[in-house]
Amino acid sequence: MTNLTRSLFILLLYVGSSSAQQCDINFNYGVIIDPAHVRIVNHGQTYIQINGPHQLFVKGREITLDNEQQAQLSEYVSGIRAQVPAIVAIAIEGVELGLKAVNKVISGLTGENSASHQQFQEKFDEMKWRLRARFNHSDESYYIAPQDFDDFDQVFAGEFEKEIETIVSDSVGTILVAVGEAMTHREEQSSEQRVETFDQQIETMGDDIKFDISNQASALEEKAANICAKLVKLDDIENKLQIGIPALAEFNLIETH
Repeated sequence: MTNLTRSLFILLLYVGSSSAQQCDINFNYGVIIDPAHVRIVNHGQTYIQINGPHQLFVKGREITLDNEQQAQLSEYVSGIRAQVPAIVAIAIEGVELGLKAVNKVISGLTGENSASHQQFQEKFDEMKWRLRARFNHSDESYYIAPQDFDDFDQVFAGEFEKEIETIVSDSVGTILVAVGEAMTHREEQSSEQRVETFDQQIETMGDDIKFDISNQASALEEKAANICAKLVKLDDIENKLQIGIPALAEFNLIETH
């Protein structure tokens, strides 16, 4: 079973590291979006609130804006409303991509309707639901904590990393048990032949999944690059607002490197 175990671990480790997206941008504050407001939160307190397209409050005090500043703020708000949901979506998609690949491994080796596969699928679906509920409260309500977007697939890792590791670890054990049971029924083959057969099956499955993951990971990379480019443009607008509005002089939500 040594070769088989190694093959499984190599495949699952590949799954866990297949979708990293680089983006040298930080959010220095939390961002909360709902249909009526965009709020920038600092240590649990609302630092900036924007009502509608261009009504600005800084630390609870409304700031009077001229027409040019209103136009800049409106463009900034529109960008935040577009990019925060995109960030949430791509991070969730990265997590789902990894779990989907593990799911394929289990269904391929134990059978799609096996008890082992159904058990994993339940955990998978529950985690996806909680992941979405945590950061996407409704179709127009989102929350992102202060964080570094160096790796898009790690955006939510702090909260869910241990759970993902547990699911994957449990999956390895489940696969090995199922494979062991299947191997005992191949009475026409020697023990070495049985191991070799399953090693070949794992290798073929690994190649198929890697090909599938590679295509989806490339699509994620394109989305990440697009988000990064738009965040850089938003940072430029933010810098103009800081220069023109004294109350925002110390404000710096988006930090690019």
